[in-house]
Amino acid sequence: MAVRIGIPRALLFYSYFPVWEAFFRELGAEVVVSGPSTKADLDRGVKLAVEDACLPVKLAFGHIYGLAGKVDFLFLPRLVSTARREYICPKFLGFPDMVRQTVPGLPPIIDVKIDLYRKRSSLYSVAGEAGSALGAGAARVFYALCRALEAFRRYRRFLEEGYLPEEAMALVSSKGKDSRAAQLPSGSEKELAVAVVGHPYNIYDRYISMNLVKRLESAGVRVVTADNLPEQVVRAEAARLPKKLFWTLNLRMTGAAFHFLRTGRVQGLLTVTSFGCGPDSMTGELIARRARAAGTVPFLNLVLDEHTGEAGVLTRLEAFLDMVFTHRCNRALFRGSVL
Repeated sequence: MAVRIGIPRALLFYSYFPVWEAFFRELGAEVVVSGPSTKADLDRGVKLAVEDACLPVKLAFGHIYGLAGKVDFLFLPRLVSTARREYICPKFLGFPDMVRQTVPGLPPIIDVKIDLYRKRSSLYSVAGEAGSALGAGAARVFYALCRALEAFRRYRRFLEEGYLPEEAMALVSSKGKDSRAAQLPSGSEKELAVAVVGHPYNIYDRYISMNLVKRLESAGVRVVTADNLPEQVVRAEAARLPKKLFWTLNLRMTGAAFHFLRTGRVQGLLTVTSFGCGPDSMTGELIARRARAAGTVPFLNLVLDEHTGEAGVLTRLEAFLDMVFTHRCNRALFRGSVL
């Protein structure tokens, strides 16, 4: 029977799951993913997590509790840095330790340290440590890493073509050469586009985002995110700041927002942040100031935590969409004016 590796559908799941899945499956393991987020997951996470943890971390605790007892190993990488001279959130670094101290009945945790801050850092050493936990030899680990990186390249290609993460994951898993021709990215035929900028674990989790992306699509707009932009585009835009941001996720948020505001590709900009997140409080203000200064599209910032009510979010979202449609109509009338 194959070893079961549990991966929570939380935190950087929407950024790197295709890599992790391809790697462990190539080593002969069965990958078990927790289900979509629910109120029960969040309630359990709130009880288990430390009090000052942000919303996505609390939700991750609930997902891990649901996996305990169902898998042979949990994969919880200790994320320090995924790019040179940049960092991920410190809570990601200590997440495996927090989980060990609070979640009962845990299986062994594979908590490899991913730290690419320095030039000589190597993913192969990380893969070797993860593979050794499953008894895999060096040659097999190297082959599995190659397959994992190829899966990631395909995943990024689908995202840049306009697919959202769940759609792109399905296409990567299908492994069909003609998968891209089988369907269009959701909303690709819609004229109005709204950029939703935020950390992947905030905007793609349907429960904590209150199904934000789907609500926008149902209202007749096409949703684009930072993940639909090439990495070099995001970084070039973020480089316009007087000083480089060293938080990778917030650098991506800022660069994407600046790009959408500058190029006029969208008719509205919506940012999603977590209450209590220090980097979000700073970059959210940077984006808001740039949006107000540009004055080209309606702007809305949604701040989420476990107390955020759905009614309040929907009211603000409806008002935002009214502004988007009104702004578009006014611009169309202005262009058609003979005055």
